[in-house]
Order: sequence, then C-alpha cells, then structure tokens
Amino acid sequence: MFSRVARPALNITRSLSTSSQNNAKVAVLGAAGGIGQPLSLLLKNSPLVSQLTLYDIAHTPGVAADLSHIETRAQVTGHIGPDQLGAALKGCEVVVIPAGVPRKPGMTRDDLFNTNASIVATLTDACARNCPEAMLCIISNPVNSTVPIASEVLKKHGVYNPNRVFGVTTLDIVRANTFVAELKGLDPARVNVPVVGGHAGKTIIPLISQCTPKVEFPVDTLTALTGRIQEAGTEVVKAKAGAGSATLSMAYAGARFTFSLLDAMNGKEGVVECSFVRSEETECKYFSTPLLLGKHGIEKNLGLGKLSAFEEKLVADAMGELKGSIKKGEDFVLNMK
Repeated sequence: MFSRVARPALNITRSLSTSSQNNAKVAVLGAAGGIGQPLSLLLKNSPLVSQLTLYDIAHTPGVAADLSHIETRAQVTGHIGPDQLGAALKGCEVVVIPAGVPRKPGMTRDDLFNTNASIVATLTDACARNCPEAMLCIISNPVNSTVPIASEVLKKHGVYNPNRVFGVTTLDIVRANTFVAELKGLDPARVNVPVVGGHAGKTIIPLISQCTPKVEFPVDTLTALTGRIQEAGTEVVKAKAGAGSATLSMAYAGARFTFSLLDAMNGKEGVVECSFVRSEETECKYFSTPLLLGKHGIEKNLGLGKLSAFEEKLVADAMGELKGSIKKGEDFVLNMK
C-alpha cells in the first residue's frame, strides 16, 4: 500500500539517479504565470527533460529567453498566443497545465470555474489535436471540475485515455507531510501522508492513519490538523492579501508529480503518487487515491486502503460536493457551443 512505498524527494540528485532514457519533451501551458514560471524553472533544472516548450497568451518569449541561459541541457522555446499553441504541443509526451486565474481573498476554488473552465477546455482541445497520446497534468483550479472537463473534451475527439489524465493534487500531500512533521518534530522529507478524495476544502482527505512513519494524535489535534490541510490554500491566499494564491509551493508540487511521472515513463518501478483521476474506487467517477505509475500512465490504482472511522466519515461527507463538482465540469463540455 502507499504508506509502505518510499516517497520520492524533489531534488537534482533524485533526477540524476534515474534511467538514461531522459529525452522527454514537456510543455507548460500557462508558463508565464505565478505557478508557470517557477514550475518551468524546476523543469529546466531537471536532466529528465530534454525539450521544454512554454506557452502563454503573453510574456513567454521573455520567460523562455531567461530560462534558456541556465546551464542545463533542456532546450527551451517560448510560444505566445493561440496561433502558436499547436507548435508548442507537437510531439510532447507530457503537458502540464497551470493556466488560469488565481484565487483572491474570499474566493473559493469553485469561484474560478467560469474563467478557468473555458481555458482548460481550449487547451485540452489543442492537446487532442496536436499530442493526443501525451500525459496531461492538470493544475488549473477547480481541479475537481477541470479534470472532468479535460476528459470530456478528449472524448469528443476520440482520444481519451483515462490512464493519461491527471489532476495534480500533490500539494495536498506536500502540505500534509509538512504539517505532520512540524507537529511531531520529524524531517518532512521522510514523512508520507496519502491524501485522497478531491482538491478543494472538505474533499481533501488526509489519511493520517496511513502515515509513514506511523503517527498518532488526540482527536482534537487530528481534527485541527485535518482542517488546516483542507484550508491550507486559503491560509496562503489570506497571507498574500490579494497578491495571489499558492504559487511557489504549487510549482514545487507540480514538478514533483511531473518528475515522478517521467521516472515511471522511463521504466523506474515502484513510483507511487496520489492524483485525481477517473476511478472505480468509490461512487464518484473521479477520485484521488495512491496510483502506481508506469510507462503508459496509471499502471494500477492502489485504492483507499484501510481507513479509520474518522477518515470513513470524511470520505462520506465529501461525496456530495465532489459529485456536484464533477457534474458541473461534465455539463460545461456538454453545453459548449
């Protein structure tokens, strides 16, 4: 189960230890934004990436020129505007999508829906036309709706493969690891908390009972810790006071997931990450659980594992909201002109 699998650390030595087939072409869509720029920097820094294509509606040539001076082998190109989107995607094996507007104080992730839904649909349409077999890693919020949107768009083109479409929830795991480590005085790099469900509020379900190493908390501490993990994004939005949402930690988490995926595509065995994907594990069509990754995306869904009574209630309480968000995404594509 997930808790027994070592969590990959995100650093250059980890990337260097992988197989020699490190020739991936990776695209970042939304590369000039608050997440896109630091994410592109981390990807440029990795020997797993040989070509890095950056796309946005503005500023990408400058970001690409800046990154291209870094002494790592990835070749960087910048693409700007809809006319250049196809060129950015041609031949890509992995596409990471942080494009969209960020949250501001008082906004929920769902408040972003109207703007980001259209953006994700448009970008996925271009992926379907230009790199139909690429792995799609969707960061754009609300992930609980944007992953169903991307999936439905791919279905319209007849190129949908549920094993290749991922909602990046890794930041929830990163936060859970950090917060548990702080409370227990542990090294966060050695803590591994699976987080299941979705990627918004109460749909974020940390499985503290499956943490490695094993940890225990009194009920009041556990309740407060769970709440903090669920609302950690809002914590950052408030602290930034209108200047944005979680960008640096999200870029780190997005890079961690991308590197895990590239490792698995290169043949590394035992690579496990949680992600929001098409699922048969619960009554929800999409659900995040630990996944064994392989050369072709999801190799095996490892499921929920054994839950505590506290966690079972969290899962039950999340179902209504999660189903609503999924349906909202599906309906958006259904009603698209």
